[in-house]
Amino acid sequence: MNLEKVIFGFFIVFAATLNFGFFVGEIDNPDHHDIYELFAAVVVNLIATVLKFGDRTQIGAIHLATSLVADLQLLAAALVWGYAEHVSGAGMTAATMTSIVSLSGGALFANVVSVVILIAETIMQRR
Repeated sequence: MNLEKVIFGFFIVFAATLNFGFFVGEIDNPDHHDIYELFAAVVVNLIATVLKFGDRTQIGAIHLATSLVADLQLLAAALVWGYAEHVSGAGMTAATMTSIVSLSGGALFANVVSVVILIAETIMQRR
C-alpha cells in the first residue's frame, strides 16, 4: 500500500465530506450551516490542493483544477460570511446565507468531480 496515495485520497474525500456537511440543510437558515464546518472545509480543501501540486499528468492537472475551483468558491463563501457578519449593517440574512450555501454547492460539485476522477484513476491502474 502506498502511504502517499492513501493520504492523497483521504484529503480528497475528507474535503468533499466536510463540504457536504456544510451544504446540507435549509439553504437560507443560518442555524443549519456551521461557520466552523465551513472553516474546516476551506482548510482541508487548501491542504488537498497543495497535495495535488507536482503531478504532471493530465489527470493531475484536472485534479488541481477542480481543487482550485473548490478553493475559490469556498473562500468566496467565507468572505461573504465575514462581510455579512462584520461589515454589513444588515447582518446575516436569509439571502446572504443562500449565497454562501450556493457557493459551497459549487465547491461541492468540484469536490465530487475530483472524487470521481480519483476513483476512475484507481480503477484504471494496472498492478
